[in-house]
Amino acid sequence: MQVIAWFLVGLGVLLLFGASIFVHEYGHYWMARRRGLRVDGFSIGFGPKILSWKRDGIEFAWRWIPAGGFVKLPQMVTSGAIEGKSESSEPLPPISPLSKILVALAGPVMNIGFAFLIATVIYFVGLPVIINPAIVGEVIPDSVEGKQGVKTGDRIVAVNGKMVKSWEDAQMIVAVARTNVIKVEIEREAHRLTFYLPAKVNEQLGLKLLDLDPLSHPMIDSITPGGAAEAAGFKEGDEVLSFGDVPVVGPQQLINLIRARPGQPTPVVVMRAKEKISLTATPALDPTLKAGKLGMAIAPNLSSTYQVQRPGPLPWQLVGQVLQQTFDTITALVHTKETGVGVKDLSGPPGILAILAIELKTDIRLALKFMVLLNVSLGILNLLPLPVLDGGHILLACIEKLRGRPLSARLQEYATTAFAALLITFMLYVSYNDVVRRFPLFRSMFGQQSQVEPQAK
Repeated sequence: MQVIAWFLVGLGVLLLFGASIFVHEYGHYWMARRRGLRVDGFSIGFGPKILSWKRDGIEFAWRWIPAGGFVKLPQMVTSGAIEGKSESSEPLPPISPLSKILVALAGPVMNIGFAFLIATVIYFVGLPVIINPAIVGEVIPDSVEGKQGVKTGDRIVAVNGKMVKSWEDAQMIVAVARTNVIKVEIEREAHRLTFYLPAKVNEQLGLKLLDLDPLSHPMIDSITPGGAAEAAGFKEGDEVLSFGDVPVVGPQQLINLIRARPGQPTPVVVMRAKEKISLTATPALDPTLKAGKLGMAIAPNLSSTYQVQRPGPLPWQLVGQVLQQTFDTITALVHTKETGVGVKDLSGPPGILAILAIELKTDIRLALKFMVLLNVSLGILNLLPLPVLDGGHILLACIEKLRGRPLSARLQEYATTAFAALLITFMLYVSYNDVVRRFPLFRSMFGQQSQVEPQAK
């Protein structure tokens, strides 16, 4: 049954991700046919072909690398590094700048339209919303937060003027903030208080976080005599607050953090009898798993709980939220010195597929919400004025219109080829980060159990 479940999730991920790529490329294909352009090929994915067929002189193909797709249009200057050279040497008539602009624009427009369509479906079927209020856990009285007056049990309701409903909301706003001093509004006994709290960059995650803990943490259930946990000073009943300076929010996350640091002395903070205690643990290497272990049992994770909001958010509200999130991320990347957010924090195809799988495993409606984000992001990023991307074609067509003639074909080819190489390098880099840095986190998230409850009456 587990194998079947994994197969169905994998199949669903490929279909959903492939649908976003198909919609984008179909926009180019449809507009090219409408404008009378010659179309040589239509491919989903890159690299070697899984399967292909020809119809009306057009080769349709599904390829192995699920990182995008392309429509081969020999009348538009494109990069052979991605699409390959046209097999025909037949001279083709030039096309107008307007046709180039419309063909290039059609892909992103289709993605945005697809996002609205999915958001409309979500409105009618409802959207599960996680019940994870941002309630503050233990606060040390002598800490910056404690001295300002933050107390255990306080509920964070707004960060930098933006309302939050969960720890996830709060962490996202802090991560992309352009300052290390964060305005945090807290609700306590029907009173609202405002604090200006410092955010610190977590070395392992590479993102800024508030120095506050969630209210609940995993517990140590038992300890193996003579093991690394006993040597480090762990006791049964300890509540683990952080491991390697990473706030711990669940047992599986803690297990993965331990496995990732064999032989590395790691700072650990636990709560014992209402007192915070700092320990240093050095996970031993498990030769079988080739991963770290401490020799202790951790209490089962509390399942994440979602409650269905029906009807879901209005389509334009959901797309608007996603647009804001996308622009916040781009702004954070532009101002990387202030935010600490860099290219290293982006996800490539492996990360996107992993997140989609996690959402799909929990509830298909969450996967649909992620699809809204994916399609809006594809639409916006493809409009960047860079060769190879749709925005680059639009820019070159505008220059051609202003000059009255196109730029040198050789110059355009060199530019698109160079940027294609940069794009491929970038995709390999972020994909490497997904596999090496984020795989334990993705695996932990995928293994967590979640419960979706019907709408409260």
